[in-house]
Amino acid sequence: MKFTLEELEQKGKEFSVLERVRSTNHAWRGMGIFIKTTHNAWVHIFFGFFAIFLGFKLQISSVEWAIIILAIGLVLVAETINTAIEIDIDLTSPEYHPYARDTKDIAAGAVLLMACIAGIVGLIIFGPKVWALLY
Repeated sequence: MKFTLEELEQKGKEFSVLERVRSTNHAWRGMGIFIKTTHNAWVHIFFGFFAIFLGFKLQISSVEWAIIILAIGLVLVAETINTAIEIDIDLTSPEYHPYARDTKDIAAGAVLLMACIAGIVGLIIFGPKVWALLY
């Protein structure tokens, strides 16, 4: 998005809380696009809700809640950034290029890494509690 000099000068004149709140419309639009178009997001959201369900059922502590919510959030943030990178690569490199493929694969790998870490966090927090219920 390009701005004229007059628009830039107008933007920099004064701080407005209302304008800051209005500017979140772009972020909400982006989240809508992410949720509507990213199939893996639904998998992450499902497991996030499952972890929240388990948290209530197993009555985890406040610290455990903080860690679970952080893990869920980091997976979703990683997937969101991966989606943005994929959209950008598709725009800037519409034809196949090995570097474009590498970039997309590395971004996807970051999501996989974070999802694995979140899974380990879930096992550490929920595993002993589930084990105690079963045995």
